Amino acid sequence: MSLLPEQSPFRPDQKKSLESLLSSMDDGQRMWLGGFLSAGVGVQVSGASTVKVPLTVLYGTESGNSEALADRTVKAAKKRGFKPVMKNMSECVPADMEKVENLLVVVSTWGDGDPPESAEEFHQVLMSEKADLSGVNYSVCALGDTSYEQFCETGKQIDARLAELGGKRVVDRVDCDVDYDELYEGWVEKAFAALEPQGGGVGFVDQVVSNGPSVEYGKKNPFPSELLDKVLLNGERSAKETWHYELSLEGSGMNYEPGDALAVVAKNAPDMVEGILGAAKLVGSEEVELKGGHQKLLADALREDLEVTSLSRSVLKKLNEVVGNDRLTRLLSDEGKEELKDYLWGRWVVDAIGDFAPDGLEAGQLVGLLRKLPPRLYSIASSPLAHPDEVHLTVASVRYDGVGGARKGVASTYLADLVNKGDEVSVFTHLNKGFRLPESGDTPILMVGPGTGVAPFRAFVEHRAELGVSGDSWLFFGDQRYSYDFLYQLEWQDHLKSGALSRLDVAFSRDQPEKVYVQHKMLERSREVYDWLERGGYFYVCGDASRMAHDVHEALIQIVEKEGAVSREEAEGYVANLKKEKRYQRDVY
Repeated sequence: MSLLPEQSPFRPDQKKSLESLLSSMDDGQRMWLGGFLSAGVGVQVSGASTVKVPLTVLYGTESGNSEALADRTVKAAKKRGFKPVMKNMSECVPADMEKVENLLVVVSTWGDGDPPESAEEFHQVLMSEKADLSGVNYSVCALGDTSYEQFCETGKQIDARLAELGGKRVVDRVDCDVDYDELYEGWVEKAFAALEPQGGGVGFVDQVVSNGPSVEYGKKNPFPSELLDKVLLNGERSAKETWHYELSLEGSGMNYEPGDALAVVAKNAPDMVEGILGAAKLVGSEEVELKGGHQKLLADALREDLEVTSLSRSVLKKLNEVVGNDRLTRLLSDEGKEELKDYLWGRWVVDAIGDFAPDGLEAGQLVGLLRKLPPRLYSIASSPLAHPDEVHLTVASVRYDGVGGARKGVASTYLADLVNKGDEVSVFTHLNKGFRLPESGDTPILMVGPGTGVAPFRAFVEHRAELGVSGDSWLFFGDQRYSYDFLYQLEWQDHLKSGALSRLDVAFSRDQPEKVYVQHKMLERSREVYDWLERGGYFYVCGDASRMAHDVHEALIQIVEKEGAVSREEAEGYVANLKKEKRYQRDVY
């Protein structure tokens, strides 16, 4: 039996030699050769151009998605014959682009219209200063989340500004929601085609003989992880519900480092599905078509595939295209912006259907409103050295009262209510290169992590303990009450005894009449905090972005201003420099 296809591009003598060589190889040798060829060390097709086209791939990232796509772009570009370089917006200025010939930008929007923290300075300079980009061919891939009003705003601004400065847009910008793979792949293929010289780039023979596909787990193929254990961390009288989860990675081939995240592919709860079916006046047995032409029963699609809770302007716009409601039309107009904000607060998709489609919807219309259910990212709370083949999470169950009644978080309550020990949870690891321990184990680290923000610092301390390093470590932890909400209390005490944790300062906001938070504890220890920074210490923050991270940032500036005896402006410059040196890292959400 011939190992090569009949139409393979080889002369008879070459084909005979190749088949003889392949038939003599064992499975390991074939796998190595397959990897060698697919890694880009391909065979040039006769007559193809050998000119390598320069390409700069510029990215701005917060959670790591833009960086991952930039990396994919560079790898694919190499195979297409480009000579690509990958640059982080945090490490360059707009003037650097004046000498760039071909530019692909992948950038996310953080929060409601803001650039990623690492790209703030680049974005500010780009928007305010002049540069001559008349020699630049470019295209932008913008990442965002349609649940925010300023969807993909950073990408839109950068795209428009590059054109204003003379850049030539060779492919229209794409605005990607949380389910971005399909749009990204279409964009990057068009961009490569537009930037390649006439006649095309370097071609490669991709066809290799394999002894069958190997399973690779990741975003496109999540790993079915067994839940090994779940422990409620709060006391009985706590107002909170925080769980510790332990999941198996045995056999997954997936690795992680402290600072990375775990993506949980959740399912919608039965009551969520029943609620939206009831509002739409459907039964769930209707057959619907999902993206890619996949057929499924409506109830199954609502449970496993679609985001049925989050209400956004995008959802309301799609709903109005179906119902043509006068009030909804007004809400979506420029005059209705403030009223729209009020309406969106505390409401779910089910509420909007009840308000604007009281007669119900067809199954296809309902599916057309909803985007793909995105995975939820959680900071990993374990060191792979301390817990081989396991990954741990610290997750607060989200439950609250909304306009339409009791509400809950999709993924947090999926884990709490629907998954028991021994059950499987679909997961994949997510790199976060912007949140890493210092290379040297002698470097001091200061960690600020109230509530579930303490998760990555459990991993940090465990990792350093396993490595046996000598660097000092200082944790600021906060929550509501000492007696019920001191997450991992016994573990911290053990780490203090062993020396793996050098200092621990805690702030419990409701144990006294006045509210005390982690930033207050920082200010109380301002001299020591400043000394640690002056010794080359790294400063980390994890947790709530809306208030806590801002307050901690402000406290840090005040500490530098006071203890360094400098002006406010100089203190801000000191803190900005910490960020540039990657000594001030944040994982906020």
